[in-house]
Amino acid sequence: MRKVININQNWKFTKENDDNAINRAYQDDNWENVHVAHTWNAIDGANGFDFYKGACWYRKEFIVETKDQDNKVFVEFNGSNSVTDVYVNGKHFGQHRGGYSIFRFDITEAVEFGKTNILTVKVDNTVVEDVYPQMADFTFYGGIYRDVNLVIANPVHFDLLDYGSQGIYVVQDSVTDEQASLTVKTKISNDVDEEKKVRLWVDLLNAEGQSVAYAAKEVFLAAGETKVVEVPAVIENPTLWNGKKNAYLYHAKVSLTSFNDTIDEVLIPFGVRYFKVDPEKGFFLNGEHLPLNGVSRHQDRKDMGWAITKKEHKEDMELIKEIGATSIRLAHYQHDQYFYDLCDQEGMVIWAEIPFISIMSKTELEGINAKQQMIELIRQNFNHPSIMFWGIQNEIQIGGERPEVRRLVKELNELTKKEDPTRLTTLANVMFVEDDDEYNYITDIVGYNKYYGWYNGKAEDFAPWLDSFHKTNPNIPLGISEHGAEGIIQYHNNDPKVKDYSEEYHALYHETVWKIFAERPYLWATYVWNMFDFGANIRDEGGVKGRNNKGLVTYDRKIKKDAFFMYKANWSDEKFVHITSKRFVDRSDSTITVKVYSNCGEVTLYANGAKVGTKSNVENVFIFENVGLNEGLNEIKAVSKVDGVVAEDVARFNLVAEPNPSYEAPDEGKGGPAANWFKMPDDINDDIEFEELEITDDVYSTRDTIENLMENEEANAVLVKYLGNFSDNPMFGMMKSMKIDMLATMAEDILTDKVLYRLNKELTQIKK
Repeated sequence: MRKVININQNWKFTKENDDNAINRAYQDDNWENVHVAHTWNAIDGANGFDFYKGACWYRKEFIVETKDQDNKVFVEFNGSNSVTDVYVNGKHFGQHRGGYSIFRFDITEAVEFGKTNILTVKVDNTVVEDVYPQMADFTFYGGIYRDVNLVIANPVHFDLLDYGSQGIYVVQDSVTDEQASLTVKTKISNDVDEEKKVRLWVDLLNAEGQSVAYAAKEVFLAAGETKVVEVPAVIENPTLWNGKKNAYLYHAKVSLTSFNDTIDEVLIPFGVRYFKVDPEKGFFLNGEHLPLNGVSRHQDRKDMGWAITKKEHKEDMELIKEIGATSIRLAHYQHDQYFYDLCDQEGMVIWAEIPFISIMSKTELEGINAKQQMIELIRQNFNHPSIMFWGIQNEIQIGGERPEVRRLVKELNELTKKEDPTRLTTLANVMFVEDDDEYNYITDIVGYNKYYGWYNGKAEDFAPWLDSFHKTNPNIPLGISEHGAEGIIQYHNNDPKVKDYSEEYHALYHETVWKIFAERPYLWATYVWNMFDFGANIRDEGGVKGRNNKGLVTYDRKIKKDAFFMYKANWSDEKFVHITSKRFVDRSDSTITVKVYSNCGEVTLYANGAKVGTKSNVENVFIFENVGLNEGLNEIKAVSKVDGVVAEDVARFNLVAEPNPSYEAPDEGKGGPAANWFKMPDDINDDIEFEELEITDDVYSTRDTIENLMENEEANAVLVKYLGNFSDNPMFGMMKSMKIDMLATMAEDILTDKVLYRLNKELTQIKK
């Protein structure tokens, strides 16, 4: 029988790149003692642009018992970023390229049974041209950051080298309320040099462990053969996996027997369900409309990076459940199997994706690694009922207009449909992709990362764009794959404005945007960016380096921002009241407006024990104006006693003579990254006399991308003169494919009409 032995404990680690470490007799006494999961970027990965990237080494002693010497031994890594070389007793067993999926190596030939063996692992998080991601707006934490196991298996076993999968796939051929027609597809390996005859058993169990269907098949395996064997099975009157209403799971007990011995057995949780997306009415699960109120999730945690445990995964899920979300976009890479298991158990509808993001390689044009990661994602996660959408790219257009990018996106879609025709393909377009672009017609359904109200325009601009896109593409199911704004809880404002980084604007933004989304049932899903703050080494915003602060919850998961409660009020049935701006303690105005988020029918407000008034529910937002404050500390209480439920919240505000300057974001941080990209001459906005300019295709202009302008010496000189040296900016990789005109929409107060005119006046003098 198969055994899985966890070997997370007692590793040796060095940050030095020393190839001599593969030698069995190497002295590692001066190496650091660590346990897996481990990353060397737990601290520096989220505090600024520079974090350690390079090759590091791990060593681990292990013993495989003598009684297992007739079995096969595999080493299994659940996540190691990003290029990993594995050695046992000095012998190289292979290299895995990619940082997010499970991979295994058969190490049997090097193992000395009953003796101490040395597992040596080289891990390198340097970005290389043929491994994805190439560049992205999150930190690439290095290390063996998920579990490592030894797998002991009979020489005849379910394939352990099938792209890191379990070698077993429960294919849902046809599912209705009355019947689930399935095919259990298995890959069986015979790793001995003689023919073997085994029997394949498939027993489908309900949640109570009772058999609801079973089948068996005789299998003949040639020496060294790996064979695909399929067994049909039918569940009559199935209990459907129905999201949060009833996340019902069956189990497939799949085993191999030889005479009276069970030689391999795997228990596969699965759920049966059917679903569709309608371009007018949205998402349907098992024939019923289900609003996909979604959040996106990155896996890292403060002071831990990606090296988190089941405890942190569980905490994340509990917060997502509390807010009332029905769907999660697991960005921008394959997440831990344990979290997918949680999604199955909790009834979350999942968008899972690969890190084909921002930029395609300039030299490896076939997309070999992207395709590898796509196959790994699908095969390793095929049996999770929660996953309904495979994501094939995120903002890959940032890398510029390239025919090979479009070709690869199409090929990834075709590959995904071939690997799994039972689910829908999707993608996340960068915000500047045109409504009628071919990218919108490649996958089954489409998502857009749109940041009206932060990077460009105002939050209200979502409404006309959504309606315009839907009118242009009435048959294309449209979703919002990302939307959000920075919210730093240190900053507060009575008059919140875009890019002031305040908690008040963060909440107001989400209020405005959610109302627009809720009024448009044709949206198949919307995903908040992000559920949690996360590490992003290229960022320096609002006085915070190395972080993306768009989360509804802080990086350490200790504080729920006000916007969290806005969504909870709209998505959750748990009755509560929440007074906003509680961290805006020092108030210089003697009368203030108090805003409360609640899903209760009415809320009564008290100030220093005196009743201020009672308000009825209007879109789950309660506004109390002209609330008086006394000198010193004031207690404000919100109470609801509707329908027999008592809910209350308390805030304390301190009336002060002068505004607290610490509530104001630093000047250099205002305007977000777009504004920070530019260094303008002092006279840039001096009065000028506009003349009509003729902009033709044969001259340079602000219609060109930054990259195109920089490739011409004269045009680049104009850029440097007016906007500074772009290549010095950590965000350069993210913005080089953008047109100056597009950047102007993201920094209208910086790239004014005068600035654009002066740029074009000089650029149009330069012939292409």
